[in-house]
Amino acid sequence: MIKILSWNIARRDECWEDVFQSDYDIALLQEAHEPTINIPSDIIINPGEWKTAGYAKRNWRTAIVKLSNKVDIEWINCSSIETAQKNDLAVSRMGTLSVAKIIPKDGSEPLIIVSCYVAWEKATSVAESKEIYSDASAHRLISDISGLIGSRTKHRILLAGDFNILKRYGEHSDKYWGDRYSSVFDRFESIGIPLVGPNYPNGRQANPWPKELPTDSTCVPTFYHTRQTPKTATRQLDFVFASKKLKVDVKALNHEKEWGLSDHCKLEITL
Repeated sequence: MIKILSWNIARRDECWEDVFQSDYDIALLQEAHEPTINIPSDIIINPGEWKTAGYAKRNWRTAIVKLSNKVDIEWINCSSIETAQKNDLAVSRMGTLSVAKIIPKDGSEPLIIVSCYVAWEKATSVAESKEIYSDASAHRLISDISGLIGSRTKHRILLAGDFNILKRYGEHSDKYWGDRYSSVFDRFESIGIPLVGPNYPNGRQANPWPKELPTDSTCVPTFYHTRQTPKTATRQLDFVFASKKLKVDVKALNHEKEWGLSDHCKLEITL
């Protein structure tokens, strides 16, 4: 069994300390800035510039952290599309993907793991709109990940992170946005890496129930905004996708006492 943590740590040093002291084998982090606390000698973080590309100043990136000796790890180099070499993964926006191959020491088959962050974007002035959106970034990310798929059915890929989209429903029940968000989940399905969680009952649901959420939804809140607390969180923005060959359990650690020090809760992934 391999235990993986996925967590948007919101650029907070105290979250790094929490990660280093945890009992997980691997951590997939988002909005991670370069740690200013001491890194234990037996812990390894993937190399790369602590920056996410784009016009916005983002001095943070995704990261993968090897926390235990139960696995060996090989980093997969991510490069911009313009500079990518033959064995690199070409990435549309540097900093939004961190990728590694892990080899379990118990003899289990290796697999590819990916930490993902879907960046918000703004419509240009030509569009005469102040809309912000994230589904376009998600589709770029799926295009990048497609470079890891060498066959239709043999791949073993797990990816997790903060996608900044809602699960198959729109902002305030808006069908237009619901259709746009659904296209992301449909596309993951089409490349053979469907959503595996977290879903209720593997995490608590919002209470009171938000008006924008369908009554039959299995969503579990993973994020709270500045006017909320972990107890009153309503929105699920964090997801795990995996190849159909993998047996994966996913739980949102979203009860008030287990939430953690970020505005996003932790996702616990067991392989």
